[in-house]
Amino acid sequence: MEELTEFPAKMSKSLKNVVNPDDVIRDYGADSLRLYEMFMGPLQAVKPWSTKGVEGVHRFLKRANRLVTETPVADREMTKAEAKSVAAMVKKVGDDLEAMAFNTAISAMMVFVNEAEDYAKQSSQMDYARQSSQIRTGAAGEGLPREMLEKFVLCLAPFAPHLGEELWQFLGHDKTLAYEPWPAYDPAALVEDEIEIPVQVLGKLRGRIRVPVAATPADMEAAARANADVAKFIEGKTVVKVIAVPKRMVNFVVR
Repeated sequence: MEELTEFPAKMSKSLKNVVNPDDVIRDYGADSLRLYEMFMGPLQAVKPWSTKGVEGVHRFLKRANRLVTETPVADREMTKAEAKSVAAMVKKVGDDLEAMAFNTAISAMMVFVNEAEDYAKQSSQMDYARQSSQIRTGAAGEGLPREMLEKFVLCLAPFAPHLGEELWQFLGHDKTLAYEPWPAYDPAALVEDEIEIPVQVLGKLRGRIRVPVAATPADMEAAARANADVAKFIEGKTVVKVIAVPKRMVNFVVR
């Protein structure tokens, strides 16, 4: 039996390694082919063809389809976390489209789908908890906001236009999205209210805490002392000095 070895080579009929686009479209759809060609890397770079890569973006499109069609749509305002995810995606995709950096724009949408799926799961758990306790509040939860899903579809459409149109219609629009303006986002949603900083004891990392961006050194020290991972390394010891650098780190010098 002859062992087959894979090596990079330019597509040519003589090497019998040509991939027929019609076959890819038949198996995965035109949107998958289009998306994969943009996801391979910068346009000016030489890139190897991989059918497994087509399968990967095809799975992403199926996840995007499920996110919109199988998640309950709620006519409510986005939560702070949801608004941040949407703003980050819209900004990144918009900036990357201008720079023709299509691969990183697609990556941003993949990150968004991961986050949106988590929000959907949290929403389902909240709704189940309300039903179990017979609470009827109509609060945030109960599916993903319509605005959130619509902005995602508008970002996806330039890359996967056929799926984009289908999802747009699914969300209740009877006209094409081709003439819709690019989605807007709130820059304030991208401003971090809290940051994560490391906590050290004698220069060794012992834990991490989240504190407000404007936290004072005293606030940082209090949060660090209250952290269970850090507390066990300073318990029973004398804290000689506390070095708290705003927005950077906390370090306990003990003996």
